[in-house]
Amino acid sequence: MKRPIPPTRTPPGPRPSLSGACYRLTLEYDGTGFSGWQEQKNARSIVGELKSALADAGFEVVDLGGSGRTDAGVHALAQVAHLRLSRPTDPPSLANALNSRLPGGIQVLSVEPTSPRFHARHDAQARCYLYQLSRRRTAFAKRYVWWVKDELDLARMREAAQHLLGRRDYALFAEPGGTPEKSTLVDMVGVEVEEQGALVLLRFVASHFLWKMVRRLTGTLVEIGAGRLDLADFVQLLEAEPLPAEKGRPALWTAPASGLFLERILYRDEPPLGPLSAVTPLKTAAEIRAQPAENKRRPPERRRPHPADRPKRWK
Repeated sequence: MKRPIPPTRTPPGPRPSLSGACYRLTLEYDGTGFSGWQEQKNARSIVGELKSALADAGFEVVDLGGSGRTDAGVHALAQVAHLRLSRPTDPPSLANALNSRLPGGIQVLSVEPTSPRFHARHDAQARCYLYQLSRRRTAFAKRYVWWVKDELDLARMREAAQHLLGRRDYALFAEPGGTPEKSTLVDMVGVEVEEQGALVLLRFVASHFLWKMVRRLTGTLVEIGAGRLDLADFVQLLEAEPLPAEKGRPALWTAPASGLFLERILYRDEPPLGPLSAVTPLKTAAEIRAQPAENKRRPPERRRPHPADRPKRWK
């Protein structure tokens, strides 16, 4: 379920200073234990760790900005940031200097020289988020999924997801004051719901996202899949009309941050998104039990020893 990505207009407001050498950074990070992308007092943040590493490596930062904010506990597979330094440097050396100083949960994937006018947030055409729902309890992937104990009707979830496409007012799915955008209108250009093993994957592609919007959409789709919310009520919410108090509201259905990944930022003239795939593939219990016969361990074959291997007898 995808629509062409519409051209975006640069938001009003001054762009950062064009002085200095500009680089495009692509990062991945495990959001567990961090307060999010944005720098905060008395809390560990992704950009705070990045600035600390730059300062420790002796780089003078003119400007540093990300393509968007991720909430506390949210992960990123390819967050993009623009970095302007007071003087040019070798990109591989910059990447190595940062990775040797950043904590293990943050990794700089690439550093590329870019135009002084490049802005990670303003130049983005669309953002893509991926959410992983687990249909079973897992000992190893619990930091990257939301274990949903209810039986989910994926057909109902896919039908509801079709109503997300297009420009809508997501005021009821957002936490006020969390994003720089004043408007609550969002152009959703792609939504996918797929089952892979023990996971249900949700992918959302839009011009931008509001604070907690993806997590509340995910939680609401789970309510629909579990049969606790009707499709008509979901459409009413998408028309920015609240439901009666006894039926609940999206804020009560906010999905946990653990299963959410910023998958990719889309810019002009770049390759489209690839097929939807899990970040942490998870087999069902039945798949684990049904081990293919050719993979089962066979007992070692016995062979007669070669005459040369036999011990010699002394006469």
